[in-house]
Amino acid sequence: MRVGLYPGTFDPVTLGHMDIIRRATALVDRLVIGVAINRDKGPLFPLEDRVAMIETECAALSEQTGVEIVAHPFENLLIDCAKDVGAGVIIRGLRAVADFEYEFQMVGMNRALNDDIETVFLMAEAKHQAIASKLVKEIARLGGDVSKFVTPAVKEALLARLDR
Repeated sequence: MRVGLYPGTFDPVTLGHMDIIRRATALVDRLVIGVAINRDKGPLFPLEDRVAMIETECAALSEQTGVEIVAHPFENLLIDCAKDVGAGVIIRGLRAVADFEYEFQMVGMNRALNDDIETVFLMAEAKHQAIASKLVKEIARLGGDVSKFVTPAVKEALLARLDR
């Protein structure tokens, strides 16, 4: 069984994330969405909400593709999380050149820690390349419409979280 790990903070999950998740299902039999417990980023949504959003947003896709998609919170090294969930591949989404520079360095470090786990990069579709959770939260905070960037359920959760 081919197991992939797609890690991120997912605060909140965006249409860009969902695009990468959808395309990753063509590569693996089981996709683990690693929901990072990243206290340094100070997420808007608590971990439980981010996990629930991933599970809700991925349920139909899992059924449609036949690929098991599970959310898995983690706080350890990414390469250790991959080992813990039995992933042979880490899936990363790229939006721009700036992403590549960071990811290139990360892959080098991960390979030094465990060269049995490969990293695969998927470019976000053009219409999703500008989407970043940080920007989506800022737009919502300032009263803008985030409908183009997240699903209706995530938009509702975001607005509720911001008390709008």
